[in-house]
Amino acid sequence: MPIRRMGRPGLIGMAARTAVVAGTATAVSGSVQRHQQEKAQTQQDQQQYEAAQQQAQVDAAAQAAAAQYAQPAPAAAPAPAGGVDLVAELQKLGSLKDAGILTDAEFTAAKAKLLG
Repeated sequence: MPIRRMGRPGLIGMAARTAVVAGTATAVSGSVQRHQQEKAQTQQDQQQYEAAQQQAQVDAAAQAAAAQYAQPAPAAAPAPAGGVDLVAELQKLGSLKDAGILTDAEFTAAKAKLLG
C-alpha cells in the first residue's frame, strides 16, 4: 500500500489549485471590466442627454429672440412728409441686418419701402 503524504499538496494538486485561482481571477477581472465599461457608457449617455437638453433650450431661446425682433413693425403706412426720420429708420434697419435678424433681401425690401 502506498504511503500518502499529509500536509503540503503534491505537484498535481498545486497545479490544480493554481489553475482554479487563475480562472477565478480572470472571471472576476472580466466582470469588473465589463461593469466599468457599462458604468462609463451610462455616464456618457447621461452627458449626451444633458447636452442635447441644453442645446434644445438654447435653440428655443434663440428662436424666441428671433421671433421677437423679426415681427413686422405695426403701422408701417407711409407717414406724412417730414414725419419720419429716414436716417434713424435706415440705421435701425442696418443694425438689424448686422445683428443677423434681417436677411439681405428683407433689408433691401424694407429700405425700398422707406425710400419709396
